[in-house]
Amino acid sequence: MTETLPLTGERTAPGIWHENYWFARHEAAYRWITANWLSSETGRVLDAGCGEGYGADLLRQAGAGQVFGLDYESTTLRHVAKAYPQTNLVQGNLVQTGFADDAFGLLVSLQTIEHLWEQPRFIAECARIAEPGAIVVLTTPNRLTFPSGNWYHTKELTAAEFTELVEADLEIVETLGLWHGEKLAAWEQQHGSCVDAQLATDHTRWSAELVQLVTETSHEDFVIRAGDLDDSLDLVVVARARLR
Repeated sequence: MTETLPLTGERTAPGIWHENYWFARHEAAYRWITANWLSSETGRVLDAGCGEGYGADLLRQAGAGQVFGLDYESTTLRHVAKAYPQTNLVQGNLVQTGFADDAFGLLVSLQTIEHLWEQPRFIAECARIAEPGAIVVLTTPNRLTFPSGNWYHTKELTAAEFTELVEADLEIVETLGLWHGEKLAAWEQQHGSCVDAQLATDHTRWSAELVQLVTETSHEDFVIRAGDLDDSLDLVVVARARLR
């Protein structure tokens, strides 16, 4: 499935064993959304910054009536069209999408905003294209815990910064965090940070214990909940488009 999509080290994709931890961490957020914010009455759904496309397909499989995937890169979209042909694809700029006002009953954008130069403009665009009262779910790495130096990111955010950014144009419903679950936490108590271990060296030189952990990690090994967000791995903001 991933053979036609060049790997950058940033975009996650299923089926790559040494990137499985990051894939599962992303997948956990999509599955949390399908369990909590998707219903048969949701209407049209947009995955803004759909990337490889597995998230949009998870939303479709969970019962979304019509799912749209928006991305800027043509190579990515050609891959999505082949891998997930039931996703409606649109190439466009996230800060100026071209969609009509009030176009979507649910809008998600996961691990995307940190890549954008015009973050306030993106939030304003989300507010414009979401139906009044529609839910908007956004996630981003927590700047306080995410390893520094990722040159794909234009600006990483703290929980306070993320909330302030979103509430300028949307009504905040809840702000949550993503953490390691019991299995990952127990491994780290014995071996130290699994993220640091993965980044410390090429995967061909990983220890047997780390290889086993990464290959066996699933979306169920992460939890999304309230708590001290400064300690979370990723930040999750659930917001609602204001009535107009």
